[in-house]
Amino acid sequence: MTTPSVLFVCVHNAGRSQMAAGWLRHLAGDRVEVRSAGSTPADRVNPAAVDAMAEVGIDIAGERPKVLTPEAVEVSDVVVTMGCGDTCPVLPGKRYLDWELADPAGQGIEAVRPIRDQIEVRVRGLLVDLLRPSPVA
Repeated sequence: MTTPSVLFVCVHNAGRSQMAAGWLRHLAGDRVEVRSAGSTPADRVNPAAVDAMAEVGIDIAGERPKVLTPEAVEVSDVVVTMGCGDTCPVLPGKRYLDWELADPAGQGIEAVRPIRDQIEVRVRGLLVDLLRPSPVA
């Protein structure tokens, strides 16, 4: 079985996509290849997102926002979009999920915690799906 790969995409790659990537790396270890990117990357990861993830023992402080490229989409099996709209490239043969989540940009940690927790639930569900054995033909 090949290692599944997931790309998390949001506009700035500073909050939602970074938290989702952090959760998936934490929960999956080396069982899933994880990437994140943004259509218009910010200068740094949202400090409230860093703090919210640190509260649950996940360190994303060393992450940097990255620009979304067609190549990143091409090498990913699943592309999870979080509010990037029409700027996300759509390639045939890829599985796309769109997660409607509030944008933590400019929010304090009190507003970011529930977003972090919603992301955890979705990432856990995605991980179960990714690691489920394929039916034998």
